[in-house]
Amino acid sequence: MTAKDTVRAAREMLEKVTPLKGDCGRVCGAACCRPDETGRGGMLLFPGEEALYAPWPDWARLEEAGDFSVDGRAPKLLVCRGECPRAERPLACRLFPLTPVAREEGAGVDMDVRAWAVCPLMEHGRRGLNPAFVRAAEEAARLLWEEPACRRFIRALTAHLEAWRSF
Repeated sequence: MTAKDTVRAAREMLEKVTPLKGDCGRVCGAACCRPDETGRGGMLLFPGEEALYAPWPDWARLEEAGDFSVDGRAPKLLVCRGECPRAERPLACRLFPLTPVAREEGAGVDMDVRAWAVCPLMEHGRRGLNPAFVRAAEEAARLLWEEPACRRFIRALTAHLEAWRSF
């Protein structure tokens, strides 16, 4: 399976589950969907995911994530205007506030340390999330780990998040 197909399958695993059993965006005013005060923000696109947006939608723009690299290149960020067609959400949006991480035994998911600034669910940890959502996220992470480009991406992302934790 290609990276594009793997990411598409991972997105489908998360299509019908959400962090809470209801709309978690109502808790925070959909803070994770808005750029910050400098206009920055967005969600990382996984390997092959950019191709799922051909032609590129008018509700989003593409930027480089300048703060880390994978295979010597900056990953892409999808930056929306605060709303998007739900079925077209990037994988990182579907996983939020979780993120895939590399572990000794493969991939899993953890709370994304970058989410502390915007997500009130962070203080409750994984136990505060819908168990079906956590299971689907874990399953998606394991699937991504099987694809070489996605595995390299998860390893680089894990190293990047470890650096964040040191702040």
